[in-house]
Amino acid sequence: MFLGLGIFLIAYLFIITEKLPNTFSALLGGMLMIAVHILGEKEAFEAIDWEVIFLLMGMMVLVHIISETGVFQWIAIKLAQAVKGEPFPILLLLVLVTAVFSAFLDNVTTVLLIAPVSILLAEQLQLSPIPFLIAEALASNIGGTATLIGDPPNILIGMSAGLTFNEFLMHLTPVILINLATFMVTLWLLFGKEFRVSRDLKAKIMDLDADRALRDRGLLVKSLIILAAVITGFLTHGATGIGPATIAFGGAVILSILAKQEPEEVFKPMEWKTLFFFIGLFIMVAGIVKLGVIEIVAQKALEVTQSNLTVTSLLVLWLSAIVSAVVDNIPYTATLIPMIGGQGGLVENIHLAHPEIAMQTIKYALWWALSLGACLGGNGTLVGASANVVVSNIAAKSGKHISFMTFTKYGAIITVESMIISTIYLWIRYLR
Repeated sequence: MFLGLGIFLIAYLFIITEKLPNTFSALLGGMLMIAVHILGEKEAFEAIDWEVIFLLMGMMVLVHIISETGVFQWIAIKLAQAVKGEPFPILLLLVLVTAVFSAFLDNVTTVLLIAPVSILLAEQLQLSPIPFLIAEALASNIGGTATLIGDPPNILIGMSAGLTFNEFLMHLTPVILINLATFMVTLWLLFGKEFRVSRDLKAKIMDLDADRALRDRGLLVKSLIILAAVITGFLTHGATGIGPATIAFGGAVILSILAKQEPEEVFKPMEWKTLFFFIGLFIMVAGIVKLGVIEIVAQKALEVTQSNLTVTSLLVLWLSAIVSAVVDNIPYTATLIPMIGGQGGLVENIHLAHPEIAMQTIKYALWWALSLGACLGGNGTLVGASANVVVSNIAAKSGKHISFMTFTKYGAIITVESMIISTIYLWIRYLR
């Protein structure tokens, strides 16, 4: 047990400190679990959740092909022109678009597409792009929490707990809409007074030609049809019995054929490092689950909370937010999943201690607490979520610098705000 736990903790330390690329740290940890015979080779490969891998692969291909049409940039420019170049309404609309896209596409890809256009718009208005970029990073993490496919922690939770796309919509989207509305009001308090520009500068926005951003209208039509079919498939997969992974990957294959792209064109831009990071992570977590480490931690947590559902749920929520603000929320979520839903985990033990509480209520309270804490907690610091780091890199390439403290100054406010709203929501809907 100590050997396996040591491998896991050292690998986790490398992931946190980035002494090695995260993908190599996770894969090395997984391979060591096999090398020291904590897991057999067959057990290790069975531990990989291929549903998660294929869902991610499918969405990566879909987003890559859609991005080639230029539709995201076209939308951003059209929105700016719709509000006559007024700076703060532009910010709000970009935030709204970022949040919506992040609910259905990868949030890192979303900010990669929206952020450069935001810099262009800010420069035209002679404003600092920093408020735009920070707001979009925060919005991507908020919006991504709303659905099964919006953020990697939700994909892990959904596939492991057997939660459907519709369950995420019904249970998480309402609280995310409240969070998003509150966030937009808070943006006015943080940045509203800074956005004052002349009429001449607003006129520059109106002179931009949005249609030049559209590079392939035929591919755009095909992409939107396939994307609509995939989302419809997600919404109806409970009735059809076809899982999200099959739907996403099937849509990706069909769109690749319709786009007349060669396989190497489709697969080269795929985020292979993310996929192999997940593979290593699944094997590492399976190792410490087999050793009983997760069950022991779950029992200790129950001793602290005395198997009280309310206390346990809120502990998971706030602890997840705090931890996810300083470390990557993907390995954290992967570690917590067996602790919550595995054999001898929190769900099972709380139900045994309180059989009067419906099992479904216990599951929802704990899984949504983990999702809200892990996803929204990523807003806490610059390193809390991948989208934050990507936005910082984009800013640096344009000659602007977002420091750790600058981002954290705003991100911490939004995270605390989100956690308070999430606490109230969980209490009212599941815990009272």
